[in-house]
Amino acid sequence: MSIHFDVLTIFPNSLDKVFEHGVVGRAIEKGLIKLNIWNLRDFSDGAYKKVDDEPFGGGAGMVLKIEPISKAIEKISSENSKEKLWKVLMTPQGRTLDQKIARNLLKKERFLLICGRYEGVDERVREFCVDDEISVGDYVLSGGEIPSMIFIDVLSRLVPGVLSNKNSLKDESFSDGLLDYPHYTRPAEYNGMKVPNVLLSGNHDEIQMWRKNESLKRTRIRRRDLFDENKLSDKDIETK
Repeated sequence: MSIHFDVLTIFPNSLDKVFEHGVVGRAIEKGLIKLNIWNLRDFSDGAYKKVDDEPFGGGAGMVLKIEPISKAIEKISSENSKEKLWKVLMTPQGRTLDQKIARNLLKKERFLLICGRYEGVDERVREFCVDDEISVGDYVLSGGEIPSMIFIDVLSRLVPGVLSNKNSLKDESFSDGLLDYPHYTRPAEYNGMKVPNVLLSGNHDEIQMWRKNESLKRTRIRRRDLFDENKLSDKDIETK
C-alpha cells in the first residue's frame, strides 16, 4: 500500500525541506509515500503571476482567486487519471482532523491539499472544487502549509511499513481512543526523581496493567471528553 499527496501552495519551498527527514522522509525513499508540491502561481496568467485579489464588497485582506486553483486542479487530476483525486481545502472552517478521521481518509488513494492564504479562498472553490475541508484546530494560522504538513504526517504514520515498529502505532495516544501512558528511560533515578518500581520489575503482566491504568487515569484527568466517549467510569481504574 502507498499513498500519494499533492500540495498546492504559493510557498512551495516551505514544504520541501520538512519532508526530507524523519518518518515521512524515509517513507518517501521507500516508495510508500509519494509527494508532489505545486506552485499555485504556475497556474496564473500574466507577467506578475497574480493569484489573489481584493474581496467584493470591501474588507481587509486579499482572497485567493478561483481561476488558478481551478486550473491547477484540472492539471493535477490529469497527471494520473487512474487514481481518484480527493481534493481537500485546509481551512479552520473544516472538520477537525483526529485519528478516527485520519483512518477513514486512508481509504483514499491520492490527496490534493489546497493551502489557503490571506483572508482565504474564493467561496466558489469551497462550493464547487473540493471534496472535503479539514482543520487542525480551533485557531487561525497564516496559511494552509503547516496544516498540510500535519495532515501528511498523521496519515503517513498509518500506512503499513512506514513505522519500523508496528507496535508503535498501537500504543500511541488516540490509537484506542485514550491518551498514551507515561514513558521513562535510563537512568532509573535522577536527582531524587525515580522511575515507578513496576517498570523495573520485569513482570510484563503487571507492567501492561500499570500502563493501561495510567492511560485511563491520564485520559480522565486531561481529556474527560475522550474518557466519556469511551463510556468509561472511575470504576474502570484500578485504585491500588
